[in-house]
Amino acid sequence: IMASLPSIGRAFARRIPRALNPGLLSRFQRQNSTVFGQILEGKIPATIVHEDEKCIAFKDVQPQAPVHILVIPRKHIKGISDAEEEDRDVLGHLLLTAKEVAKSQNLEKGYRLVINDGNDGAQSVYHLHVHVLGGRQMTWPPG
Repeated sequence: IMASLPSIGRAFARRIPRALNPGLLSRFQRQNSTVFGQILEGKIPATIVHEDEKCIAFKDVQPQAPVHILVIPRKHIKGISDAEEEDRDVLGHLLLTAKEVAKSQNLEKGYRLVINDGNDGAQSVYHLHVHVLGGRQMTWPPG
């Protein structure tokens, strides 16, 4: 049941009795409690530039560069430090999707990928996401 929940659909997921698997619903609800979970559910609008079975990519509402896209997994992973061995395929998929998004945004001169993790890493939304930044010369160190 756990693996099939994302494909079941929101309507069915809301009908699963809590007694069936309390951990299943609480995990699903935690995902939806972040702004990214709400975007995944369609509760908050976003300008989506890529969508597939494992992830979506959308424009950041507070861009830090002329092109600023966020690539997020459909599966809720709090941060990169919370990723497990079972997430290997999703993690690789996020990076390859970031490359495709950069190409679709005409970032042939280059771009930066950023994953912030935890409080000291300046993670502001606790749903793993990859920033694709481009359209200007990046500086180093980043901050």
